[in-house]
Amino acid sequence: MSDGSLIKQHLHLHFIVVLLGFTAIIGALITLPAADLVWFRMFFAFVGLGVYLFWQKIPFRLKWRDILRLFGIGLVVALHWITFFHAVKVSNVSVTLGVFASATLFTSFLEPILQKRKIFWLEVMIGLMTLTGIYIIFQYEFKYIEGIIFSLISAFLNGLFAVFNRNISHRHHHTVISFYEMLGGFIFITIFFAATGQLSLASLNLSGADLFWLLVLSLICTSYAFTAIVDIMKVLSAYTVMLAINLEPVYGIIMAFFIFPEAERMSGGFYVGASIIVLALLSYPFLKRKFRKIPD
Repeated sequence: MSDGSLIKQHLHLHFIVVLLGFTAIIGALITLPAADLVWFRMFFAFVGLGVYLFWQKIPFRLKWRDILRLFGIGLVVALHWITFFHAVKVSNVSVTLGVFASATLFTSFLEPILQKRKIFWLEVMIGLMTLTGIYIIFQYEFKYIEGIIFSLISAFLNGLFAVFNRNISHRHHHTVISFYEMLGGFIFITIFFAATGQLSLASLNLSGADLFWLLVLSLICTSYAFTAIVDIMKVLSAYTVMLAINLEPVYGIIMAFFIFPEAERMSGGFYVGASIIVLALLSYPFLKRKFRKIPD
């Protein structure tokens, strides 16, 4: 591949990461409660993925056992997104993304526990750096305590999702997996709404702005971003992609600062804590590559 094509792929990758960082901002722009937002997001996402599967003629029939397993992972995704967007709404984008970057910490401990392998010293070191950053943010931004807690819960659920998804990712096509996960999450939220009396025709009434941002969130920042990253990984290494994705909170916080200048102006302590977390994220793949005994 020519240098020009490689540069194009790198730019495309970072554009996708910007879209991922933009999801938190969209969550702040949409007026719906977090659960309603995720309900619509998962509906539009699984419809979009279903259209893509049909268009690409990718078979998506699975055994019921695998479908139920993917539905279960979809529930984890739904809870992860609900807690994430709730954190955005009760605090702000910067706090949510800064703390949510700790998902790597939870993954580094959940993966050894669930896959029954030992914890490596590098993972412990990165985890301690992340905890230090979270502690500093907590000290300086205590008024956002609810957002910090929900962002931590979301980060934990994201780590759980990453481990579960990795264990099943080699069995089926990636888009088929996402399709059933989105469908499963949508079904679980629908059952919850029906059981609590929250499901009604009135809940389907959306303002034009909310509908627009929901479609952007579901079809562009979810369906398109996911399939695009998979295509990019055919050319760029998983290491390069992971390193770029670690920049998601950086892009998101920068965008939020310019879009919501008053709400997103944070204390110096916050930026110190967030910088420590991001530094831990960015240094991990470098160090992991150097000490190759640590599995991918």
